[in-house]
Amino acid sequence: MANTRDIRRRIKSVKNTAQITKAMQMVAASKMRKAQQAAMAGHPYSLVLNRVLVSLRDMVSADFHPLLEVRPVKKTLVLLVTSDKGLCGALNTNVLREAMLLDQEKTLFVASGKKGASFLARTGRNMIADFALPDNPTFLQTKAISKYCLEKFLSGEVDRVEVLYPKFVNTLVQKPLLVTLLPITDDKAAGVSQSVSEQVAIEATATTGAQFLFEPGADEVLNSVLPYYFHFEVFQMILDARASEQSARMVAMKSATDNAKSLVKDLTLEYNKARQASITTELLEITTAQMALA
Repeated sequence: MANTRDIRRRIKSVKNTAQITKAMQMVAASKMRKAQQAAMAGHPYSLVLNRVLVSLRDMVSADFHPLLEVRPVKKTLVLLVTSDKGLCGALNTNVLREAMLLDQEKTLFVASGKKGASFLARTGRNMIADFALPDNPTFLQTKAISKYCLEKFLSGEVDRVEVLYPKFVNTLVQKPLLVTLLPITDDKAAGVSQSVSEQVAIEATATTGAQFLFEPGADEVLNSVLPYYFHFEVFQMILDARASEQSARMVAMKSATDNAKSLVKDLTLEYNKARQASITTELLEITTAQMALA
């Protein structure tokens, strides 16, 4: 059994760790609320944008716009969205595990997040760009990423653009999701990346026969809407990834704090037992000495 001095040192060390994880939990909880609000705020707008795009797609031919062109896939561009920092549980690990399953020879990567960039460099995958973003990115900041991916698709260097990111489900659940954004197909325009309730709303709107009137015309509006739709989808997915990161970090730090408190209790019990054993030994030694002198 360890001596009382070593146990006291361990108890102090664990308590200090618990204070740090508790502070990180509170900071993550504050950032989590803001990130979740930002992610959820864009969903109604995304829903309406999808409805407009569905109506526009029904008025033009499938090969009207380059972003609608489906061609044989020789190269795929994947935007890998991860966090810059760790201490967020298995969030990044789950996303990177999905990235490992992609065909290394046919896939080009664009990284957003230090964890993803480090993984791509370490595993020797073809990373052609790396973008840094703040904790609360704006639409203009994320547009630099989506514009780069859009140019690669329009130039013909890649035949498909996908986004791999941790989709925010709720505070406790974040799942890695691989979504194809380009070319924009009928399924994508119908809102595949949206939640189930939003997809039901889209279908309900379609069945009620609601129609949009476009001025100056569907072709001109579609030319403007399609690139903007792509930029906004990337922006919304990055916001989802930020909400997932802060939620996972808050849960991980809470778990670490609870484990530290539980360990302190166990160490305190061990300390009391060691102290009691030491006192008992001293009493026995005193009693034995008195009996020897008697």
